[in-house]
Amino acid sequence: MTRRHIHYEAAFEDYLRSQGLPYIAVDEKKKAIFSGARIKSFDFLLYCPDSPVWLVDVKGRKFPYDGTGGKRYWENWVTRDDLEDLTRWQDTFGSGFEAVFVFAYWLTGSGERLPTAYVHTFRDEHYCFLVTRVEEYAEHCRERSPKWDTVTVSAPKFRELARPIQEAVVR
Repeated sequence: MTRRHIHYEAAFEDYLRSQGLPYIAVDEKKKAIFSGARIKSFDFLLYCPDSPVWLVDVKGRKFPYDGTGGKRYWENWVTRDDLEDLTRWQDTFGSGFEAVFVFAYWLTGSGERLPTAYVHTFRDEHYCFLVTRVEEYAEHCRERSPKWDTVTVSAPKFRELARPIQEAVVR
């Protein structure tokens, strides 16, 4: 396993290994350059049986997130660069590859409200992993913060789009 300093990515990689899913971890220290411009790397290539190879960008979020207005559930914001760069990767790799966001939710609440029944324990912490196709995410997102150049999908629509990884990867 790669020594990942971001616990969300490390937990996701631990899940992949525990399930025996074939994957390649991308070295995030090496930046790719397209036409002289830097492009953000994705985190994993995940080989799914009978489906396209996934170009995975892991997005770590707390569930629930304690904000100034109280607890917030289903945080799913990404930057426009995340969306655009992952789309560029998918276009570059071509057919047979699909860009996805994996939202790795670190379960910080009491457990009475979970994003899915599938829970993965890693280093004594609990996580859930939800997958959404970048194309679907882009179709339904709206601006969240012009200052941070972020977008989000409404919680009800996100719950429709996102699937637990256990259901998305059919073996």
